[in-house]
Amino acid sequence: MKRISSAKDWLPLAKTEARAGELPTGEAFRREWIDFEHGIRVGNLEPHERITQILKFHLESHYRTPFVTDRWGRGVYWQWICWLPRANREAKPISHDVNFGCAKLFISVEQEQKAFKSGLQIERGYARGPEPYPGCLLKPDWDWHRLMKPSVALEEEFRRLIHHEGFVAEVGDWEANAVFTKKNFKAARQIRDAAGDYSTRAWAGFQLYYPMPEREVRACSGYELVKAICDVFAEVIPAMNTCMQVQLMSSRAGSAVS
Repeated sequence: MKRISSAKDWLPLAKTEARAGELPTGEAFRREWIDFEHGIRVGNLEPHERITQILKFHLESHYRTPFVTDRWGRGVYWQWICWLPRANREAKPISHDVNFGCAKLFISVEQEQKAFKSGLQIERGYARGPEPYPGCLLKPDWDWHRLMKPSVALEEEFRRLIHHEGFVAEVGDWEANAVFTKKNFKAARQIRDAAGDYSTRAWAGFQLYYPMPEREVRACSGYELVKAICDVFAEVIPAMNTCMQVQLMSSRAGSAVS
């Protein structure tokens, strides 16, 4: 996976050393805050130290559009955190106030596998009612439907990321997911077929992520780890764009609506 060449390209708003300590540029982040026993540390930190603020700052600086942050967890440590473009959610005629219906960028700590994951997540939710809680039932305007639709562009991105960049794809109910790596991935049809194997009354979803084992996390500085996450996000955004109503464009371009 290619690395970003310079901090200047990666942090367009970080112009002076005097501001670096106050802005969430990632320079204050510490690798031990990715904790393989407890999760991702967010609590008891200054705002510019929190990974939630750091990655939101990077995404909004680079793509010049607001992002919504969501998470699973409570207290000091969270297990899963995501960022989704607000414009894509607001474009949905039915689900404009539901994060579940949107493609999102995520990070998570897998405590059993001792792996740190970052990449793209798209949820199916429950495909049939009754609805256990508001907003969790699959609607016609969810990004999931674009993921499940045959697409040449998405097929090419899956092949590139899984075969050449070391990414992993998972689809399922989070209890017994179908997992696709370079060894067994042949075509996006496998992902669509596997998605059909899970109960419509169970929560289901999809992830395309780069797995970083604990030893690699420990070998990075906190700043290097943040840059690696941003690199992963940049890699999956072309695939993410094929599934969204409002696409993400870098700050050098505008936004596009499909």
